[in-house]
Amino acid sequence: MPLVIDGPCQDLTYKIIGLAMQVHNELGPGHREADYHDALAIKFKHADFDFEDEPDVLIALDSGEIVKIRRPDFVVAQSIIVELKGRQHQMTKDDQAQVIGYFAAPPECHVALFFNFGRSRLEYHRLFPPKNVKVYQRQKWGKPTE
Repeated sequence: MPLVIDGPCQDLTYKIIGLAMQVHNELGPGHREADYHDALAIKFKHADFDFEDEPDVLIALDSGEIVKIRRPDFVVAQSIIVELKGRQHQMTKDDQAQVIGYFAAPPECHVALFFNFGRSRLEYHRLFPPKNVKVYQRQKWGKPTE
């Protein structure tokens, strides 16, 4: 029996996963990521979800100086990051690290859903923020922690 982890926003994450499955079933693999993005946005609108499409996520130094602006595909209900890929290969740890990096920036999200529509079966993962994102990133990339 697979391990099921209850997490924040569980009901909403299941609904989002269901909508992503609908998109994958309707479009199938082989499209560009933008096609899946637009299709999922339509599904969110029809489901009357409160979501932001490609919101600005600010990457900043400890001093507060902005380094870069990144844009996850969606933020749903101001608490769930949704990131999409349309690749034929499986998702990698580097892809996962990109999503975890979004946890380091506002808005403070409690869970992320990471989808890959490019395979014959929809691939998805629920990710939770590490207790300290910066420490996690330093450990992942072999930098010393403070």
